[in-house]
Amino acid sequence: MKKQNILKGVLFVGIGASIYGMLATFVKMAYHDGFTTSEVTTSQFVLGLAGLLILNFIQTITAKQKLSLPSSREVRMLMLAGTSLGGTSLFYYIAVQYINVSIAIVLLMQSVWFSVVVESILARKLPNARKVISVVIVLLGTVLATNLINMEIELDWHGVFWGLMAAASYTLTMFTSNTLATHLPVFRKSIIMLAGGSVVVFAFLFFAQIGPMYFDGLKSLYLNFTENTEHIHPFNYSIFWTYGAILALFGTIIPPILFNIGFPNAGLGLGSIVSSLELPVSVTMAFVLLGEKVFLIQWVGIVLILFAIVLMNLPSRKEKEVPIAELS
Repeated sequence: MKKQNILKGVLFVGIGASIYGMLATFVKMAYHDGFTTSEVTTSQFVLGLAGLLILNFIQTITAKQKLSLPSSREVRMLMLAGTSLGGTSLFYYIAVQYINVSIAIVLLMQSVWFSVVVESILARKLPNARKVISVVIVLLGTVLATNLINMEIELDWHGVFWGLMAAASYTLTMFTSNTLATHLPVFRKSIIMLAGGSVVVFAFLFFAQIGPMYFDGLKSLYLNFTENTEHIHPFNYSIFWTYGAILALFGTIIPPILFNIGFPNAGLGLGSIVSSLELPVSVTMAFVLLGEKVFLIQWVGIVLILFAIVLMNLPSRKEKEVPIAELS
């Protein structure tokens, strides 16, 4: 029975990671059709919230027992934590504007070693040798996966910066979602965090697209960051029925649900290894649907990053050994 649960967990996490890995390709396709980052993120979060509210309502009326409610403090903490969720999507999608999807996902996966650094700071303890080796392998894999050696792919520093910002934000999301209000039902917790992320998304929509049309001062401020004024125009609502549903399902509804079902069964270590499937899936989707060039050296780098993730999550000897006291 335990093996069946583990297999079930691995399956759910694997499907969730694969679906999430497809997301950036659809974002790039939306850009090709003239939609802005603000329109893409807004449609994803609005429809994502709507979908989760419906699922929460169904769960509430069908539940056999009363579901836990968050305290006012938990709501504030989850909304604050959710801002990193909005930041991850926003930064990642901005990065995709400047660089290939295959490069952007590699930069997002830098959260692997970002997490090690944050964990060490919080625990006030240096990482063990295996984690240090894993970090070195990730960095080496990143150099290869972004093709920095041959430079056959032009890297825009804007894309690299926003890709690393997405990784930092994603790291924060992982830490907060695994520690805050773990007693709450999945849908309720996700709704609150998504509401916090929506604040960031709506603020960006106002600053980068809607606001500069009506306020000259805001437009002057906006032009300090970029000279591109193509994004300053009325909101294109057709994003909701063209790409919005796909972005919401693949980004804010299905993967979190599958992860929350899968991780408890698969375990955090094995689940983390399986969730790294989003890296090759994202690169493959970009290659097949967008025709992005992916060189052999980049695949070698991706394999190295995946190997580092596996190495980092393998149980240590101490974890494998069961104390005699526990057996008695």
